[in-house]
Amino acid sequence: MTILKAPFPDLPDAHLRYLPGFLKPRETQVLMDRLEQEVPWQQDPIRVFGKTYPQPRLTALYGEAGSSYGYSGIRMQPLPFTPALSELKDMVEAEAGCTFNICLLNLYRDGQDSNGWHADNEKELGTNPAIASLSLGASRWFHLKHRREAAHRYKVLLENGSLLLMQGAMQHHWLHQLPKTQKPLEARINLTFRKVV
Repeated sequence: MTILKAPFPDLPDAHLRYLPGFLKPRETQVLMDRLEQEVPWQQDPIRVFGKTYPQPRLTALYGEAGSSYGYSGIRMQPLPFTPALSELKDMVEAEAGCTFNICLLNLYRDGQDSNGWHADNEKELGTNPAIASLSLGASRWFHLKHRREAAHRYKVLLENGSLLLMQGAMQHHWLHQLPKTQKPLEARINLTFRKVV
């Protein structure tokens, strides 16, 4: 698996950008502390290959009224955007060049929390959805693989304060995951901005 570092090379069927230092370290620590304490985190059961398990992470959904979101048998109703999340959304939209109406937050409590291979290709995200992923806290490896071209397998170290943008047709042609690790790690919060249509 090849390590990708910014600026990324052109990849087939992908529009992928990584911006380290999108937020400053002081900003990330304040935001991380606030989100850990104030967000009503939940651990929903998830269906994988016909079996139900507790998700190996905690989640929360914020968004505009009427913009519920579902995946893997879970249907989430959004809480209203807080002022802090609205400000972050504006910053991310300016960088991405598009608008978002929901933010799915993931809390990875340690290296044993994870997210398996998947694509963010739910019908309610429309054609060629843009996904903006903002990372706070511990750095974690993010894996990517092309659905048909086995040679295209990569990993990116998502650092504190970084922004990863996945746009274009990427969700139709690529899968991604955040694997478990045995390394002792502090918590990481991932804010994924999306648009439900």
